[in-house]
Amino acid sequence: QEHLLESGGALVQPGGSLRLSCVASGFFFSGYYMSWVRQAPGKGPEWVADISSHGSTTDYANSVKGRFTISRDNGKNTVYLQMNSLRPDDTGLYYCGRGPHSNFYPIRGQGTQVTVSS
Repeated sequence: QEHLLESGGALVQPGGSLRLSCVASGFFFSGYYMSWVRQAPGKGPEWVADISSHGSTTDYANSVKGRFTISRDNGKNTVYLQMNSLRPDDTGLYYCGRGPHSNFYPIRGQGTQVTVSS
């Protein structure tokens, strides 16, 4: 059964950093694009970044470009999101989804909470 499990969320002060991880199981991880998506309280999902199957191509939302970095380790079936210079408007539930930039991810994790506050 296909499964994604995120971790790494926390409460962090503005300007701080976090690294999120998403471990995949039950499918051929290295054959798929992967994405990170976030959802702020009271708002719809916002695609954050995606990465090609072998990690050679990445893309980012304008709101995070230059601050966030997506990467993957296919040997560990894991995709990462390094988040630097965090701002309060980065607060939200972050989840990973199987596939490139999309409005819907049939295969997605439950998410990990990121809260940026002083």
